[in-house]
Amino acid sequence: MSRYAGLLLCGVLGVGGCSVEAPTPVAEAALKLYVFDCGRLRLASTEIFSVSGDETEVRDLIVPCYMIEHANGRLLWDGGLPSDTADVQGWQGEGYQVRLDRTLSDQLADLGLNMNSFDYVAYSHMHFDHVGVADEVDTAVLLMQQADYDAQFLEGLSPLKVDPALFKKLQNHQKLLLNGDHDVFGDGQVRIISAPGHTPGHQVLLVDLENTGPILIAGDLYHFALSRKERRVPKFNFDAEMTLASMDRVEALVAETGATLWIEHELALFEELKHAPDYYD
Repeated sequence: MSRYAGLLLCGVLGVGGCSVEAPTPVAEAALKLYVFDCGRLRLASTEIFSVSGDETEVRDLIVPCYMIEHANGRLLWDGGLPSDTADVQGWQGEGYQVRLDRTLSDQLADLGLNMNSFDYVAYSHMHFDHVGVADEVDTAVLLMQQADYDAQFLEGLSPLKVDPALFKKLQNHQKLLLNGDHDVFGDGQVRIISAPGHTPGHQVLLVDLENTGPILIAGDLYHFALSRKERRVPKFNFDAEMTLASMDRVEALVAETGATLWIEHELALFEELKHAPDYYD
């Protein structure tokens, strides 16, 4: 649906925080996918991901962000590490370490854009390495699964192991709360796919590009190539059976559409991709 139709539906559903604003104009109509480096994670151990240390030598993970540019607007998918991580040069932290060499805001400036150039924003889930810029995106409509929203903001539900300080503005955000899959622009090119289990409302993104073909950006459905191959469920996931069911559903969708699945945190894959200001179309 268009942004205006989405906001109308938002009002019909009684979702708070919506307002009608003109979409940011897009220079060209062709669908484009931009990939940004939004940080790194260095693990002391892989055990929490149900992968033993002798099964992989991987200890460094990428933290990406993505921008989808469509004739009817721009979508930011995942928000990387908090921007203030870049205030400290190099690796920081204990247990696991993080680093951010350049903020998303600075990278967007290379494209003549800023953090309010988005019409929509969607996070695969609410963990800190996916929502780091949440409070920097003020004008976009938030597309979020109701299950994650409820788990985060309703009293008495299980916590999502998140840092609420990163998204203090979220409850007052323009938003469309979802209960399943969602066609962002109404033409089938950019689809949010519900894939719960990592968190109650975890979601992935399917982008059908004309020249590249369909790409499925898998959030934290998997963390390593081995996780996908052997259906490993991290020990900290919200629900293991729900995760396995989502793996089945997503893999069926990949087979049906012929999509290439991107494991978001896989550094080896990321290093092979084109990065902004280059793009996929």
